[in-house]
Amino acid sequence: MSGFGQRFVIDTNALSQLGRQRRAGKFFLENAVIPEEVMHEASGFPDIATLRDNVHPTTPRVLHWLSQIMATVPSGHTRLVDLYANRGNADPLVVACALEGQERDNQLLLSPEWVVVTADEAVRDKAQEFGLTVLSNSEFAVLIDGNDVGG
Repeated sequence: MSGFGQRFVIDTNALSQLGRQRRAGKFFLENAVIPEEVMHEASGFPDIATLRDNVHPTTPRVLHWLSQIMATVPSGHTRLVDLYANRGNADPLVVACALEGQERDNQLLLSPEWVVVTADEAVRDKAQEFGLTVLSNSEFAVLIDGNDVGG
């Protein structure tokens, strides 16, 4: 994987595990997309202001995709989202942002691949169910490190 022509949608767990140095790197800042709800969850990060340029807003089209995703979650299922336990609020939005970005960019002649970056198994499974590529946090860290060498 070269990183060319890819947009990486970052989950909260990935954002925190990558660390401040990787988040400040050129590769991350040019290729990472951070869903608005992930930004909310990361509001205490010391470099939050630097990350604001990477925010992916929750648009009506993102909400459309969110409804499509949630329609596939069985009633009572709490692996992806458990609002009563305040867990996973951003998780389905990570997948929805990737699907919305992919849908929008597929109108271009040379569209980038939209990739979800997460360590959360439920997010990984849901993204793959919708045909998205998924990278683990450590795989993405290696990609950042390899692209930011000397830069």
